[in-house]
Amino acid sequence: MQRFIKWLAVITSLDLLIVLLGGALVTKTGSGQGCGKSWPLCNGEFVPSNLSMETIIELSHRLTSGSAGILVTLLCILSWKYYKHVRETKTLAILSFVFLVAQALMGAAAVVWGQIPAVLAIHFGISLISFASVILLTCLIFEIDQKFDARSLIMDKKMKFHIYGVTIYSYIVVYTGALVRHERASLACPDFPLCSKNRPMPTQLHEWVQMGHRVAAMLIFAWILYAMILAIRHYKQQPVVYWGWIISFILVTLQAIVGILVVFTNANLVMALLHSLFISCLFAVLCYLVMLGTRSKVNAKEAESTSKQIK
Repeated sequence: MQRFIKWLAVITSLDLLIVLLGGALVTKTGSGQGCGKSWPLCNGEFVPSNLSMETIIELSHRLTSGSAGILVTLLCILSWKYYKHVRETKTLAILSFVFLVAQALMGAAAVVWGQIPAVLAIHFGISLISFASVILLTCLIFEIDQKFDARSLIMDKKMKFHIYGVTIYSYIVVYTGALVRHERASLACPDFPLCSKNRPMPTQLHEWVQMGHRVAAMLIFAWILYAMILAIRHYKQQPVVYWGWIISFILVTLQAIVGILVVFTNANLVMALLHSLFISCLFAVLCYLVMLGTRSKVNAKEAESTSKQIK
């Protein structure tokens, strides 16, 4: 059974990643109304008779979201039953399921009633929490903690501050990026790092949205760079923290490069999807560090208690 659960966890993680990228594809191609205002049917039909490209993209996104719902539900039930001895299992199972349902309902509401871009931008963020929760659940199932000796990890307050701070801030950056997509502001500023050679400062809404995201992205790049330097200096003996920040920096660097290429390739579809892929992976890594940070206090108390008993 455990082998089956491991396979299920991997397939579920991949399915949710496809859902995230599919949502970005729907937004990028303007396929949100590919099935009209009909949900769960497509243009009022179970199998649509008129298959335009927008209909295929939207319908594919709905099907992958539906399969993800089934897989997440099954994974939550089995992990709850067979891995309940691991402290975070129940919390992650609940988060995975609740946020996936919330994402599906918000997507359905957007189709039927329509939403303003500021609200639609939350849709990607909700999906991201479900994805990260399933990734963490998968890490627990594969016992990644034991391989990196993470169960006894103790961090100082400074490192925990950076982990929690960067993760929360990354969610804000994700929101600003999603807002850029939904406001159709990806090409509002044709130059980089300034908005335009002739107009370095934004003058209208779409330019402000684009430049706001750029500033937010630059700040998280600098923050992760600083946190990585701290990890390299002080956490070489803790490989999960050491490599966690190095991987985070690699991902945020790739994210930045692809983000710049989105501008200079006229919002190329592949670049736009890679932009969503890298931020999804980065958020999952940061959430894993958060999980380790929450354990640190408990581990410190246990170590202190053991030390007193020995004395």
